[in-house]
Amino acid sequence: MKLGFIGFGNLGKAIATRLAECGHDLYIWNRTPSKIGSIKANMLSSPEAIVNECAMTFLCLFDSEAVESLLLGEKGILKTNCSDKIIIDFTTNSYKKVLNFHDECNKRNLYYLESPVLGSVVPARQGNLTILVSGKSEAFEKVKPVLESLGKHIFYLETPGKATQMKLVNNLVLGSFMATIAESIATAEKLGISKEQAIEILSVGGGDSLVLRAKKEKLLNEDFSTHFSNALIYKDINCLQEIAYDNKIPIFTASLVKELYASTFTQNFPEEDFSSIYKLFKNNLK
Repeated sequence: MKLGFIGFGNLGKAIATRLAECGHDLYIWNRTPSKIGSIKANMLSSPEAIVNECAMTFLCLFDSEAVESLLLGEKGILKTNCSDKIIIDFTTNSYKKVLNFHDECNKRNLYYLESPVLGSVVPARQGNLTILVSGKSEAFEKVKPVLESLGKHIFYLETPGKATQMKLVNNLVLGSFMATIAESIATAEKLGISKEQAIEILSVGGGDSLVLRAKKEKLLNEDFSTHFSNALIYKDINCLQEIAYDNKIPIFTASLVKELYASTFTQNFPEEDFSSIYKLFKNNLK
């Protein structure tokens, strides 16, 4: 089956590479072709060409504004005849925007599956993502075999918006854990305990977590090359706060954590991996 793929940031490139390595017949497009790299795939000239060629098209874009432009812009996908096609959107969207994407696609008899993922570059390359899916069940059943090549855990939440809500809730945990671990390590160092020993002890103590296991080497080596950026975690927590505001839900931790990641913009490292929040605490304790 021909699969379309649009969006070659760090995560998108990893997912597309995995699809190609699994033997899928991949048709690709990216606004900046140089970011695509050496993926074994067929390059087409436009998003419209991708959707016309493929029954299923995967999106992995930076934010809802990018998705909105791709779908509904002047030369958007939805301007073409795309009836019965399936769009699978890995982008972490804002809740209100994703509901609009469902509505606009439904009007045109196009299936839209919001499918945000838990995990970043390394699990994507290994096929170990967790994938959350909302949308029509008949589309999900068609896409599920492909998703199974990307993730070990696939959760179908059906109701539009629920996958996005759960992804944003998960990323509050992700951002909070990362900030707490980073501050704990920086504090231990200030007290004269080596970073190596602090991480070793946290790894078998209160810090034992998927987050520390995933980011241990980055913290040890201070290699903050990007898998998932500070800018993205900041965006996601902000999107969760918008949902909380609309539903009159107080979320106390999110306010502090969001401002910590906002500080990476003033410190000029928003595009580094979000484990680089460690630098914020380390520099503050000098």
